[in-house]
Amino acid sequence: MIYSVIMAGGIGSRFWPRSRKARPKQFLNVFGETTLLQNTLARMQGLVPPENCFVVTHERYAEQTRAQLPALPAGNVLGEPISRNTAPCIAYAAVKLLAQDPDATMIVLPADHLIRDVAQFHDVLRVAIERAQEPGALVTIGIKPTHPETGYGYIQFDPADEDPDLDIQAYWVRTFAEKPNTATARRFLNSGDFLWNSGMFIWRADTILDQMHKHLPDAYEAFAPLEPAIGTDAEAAALRKAYHDSPRISIDYGVMERADKVYVVPASFGWSDVGDWRAVYDLSDKDDHGNALKNHAIVHDSSQCLVHGNGRLVVLVGMQDTVVVDTDDALLVCHRDNTQQVKNVVEYLHAHQLDEYV
Repeated sequence: MIYSVIMAGGIGSRFWPRSRKARPKQFLNVFGETTLLQNTLARMQGLVPPENCFVVTHERYAEQTRAQLPALPAGNVLGEPISRNTAPCIAYAAVKLLAQDPDATMIVLPADHLIRDVAQFHDVLRVAIERAQEPGALVTIGIKPTHPETGYGYIQFDPADEDPDLDIQAYWVRTFAEKPNTATARRFLNSGDFLWNSGMFIWRADTILDQMHKHLPDAYEAFAPLEPAIGTDAEAAALRKAYHDSPRISIDYGVMERADKVYVVPASFGWSDVGDWRAVYDLSDKDDHGNALKNHAIVHDSSQCLVHGNGRLVVLVGMQDTVVVDTDDALLVCHRDNTQQVKNVVEYLHAHQLDEYV
């Protein structure tokens, strides 16, 4: 059986001031009327039924998640007692799935991505699912780069076994690369064998736990006692102890970069991780002067600007390459090239105990 596991525990600090601790990025309707989380579940239709879809989020967001996803069985929302990055999140989901299905295959997806071509996305996932049935196989999806992006990690694959008769296929992964500088990103793009790391994974639940046992034993041993407690009165206490004992580490660092049998499926299906307000600008409809305007906004002698209003009138005069995000209690104004630095504002607010704005 195929299951989807949506990771929805982040706070989206680069989306401040709209993304807040009480209502983080995945619960926002950045594009259209539905939220990023709702869109992530919706695009699984036709491939994974709702009863096989799970969401892992912080326990503080469990009820908000259930409210946004009424088609999801309430028990399919898995609440994390504390945040521990993606490896513990995936371990929890794998243990939970194995308790009900020893043959479970997991499609692991972030909750805040945008994918425009859902049919192509499903075709890529089917190839990945098939490869994931091989013993020990871990599969990820790599996005074919369109420009020398410095905000993404990269995956280098081996094109030697390419089959010219296949439009979509899985390749052996040579290496993972950190976010590069501009010159390195340009070299990656020109080489033809590097892909953007999408953060999407496909594997059997038993395979990922076996690989964690081998490469990330601290996390594996933390979650091993949870399995016999699933479905009993001891489950909640066992879960809290598992998260307390587990290291805070990503699945990329903990397993993917160390495992021997890792594959990537190259893809082009209109993907974006919607990582910051610059990404929102790039993906939004624009007027003749390159302005992307949402809600009550007027621009004069201005170009290449993004305005996300909040009901009151926002007016820009003589502005270029500017991002304006208005909320009830905070206003963000920054250059379009500096939106990655918005996370520094959130860190500043935390450091100065201005948590009412976080």
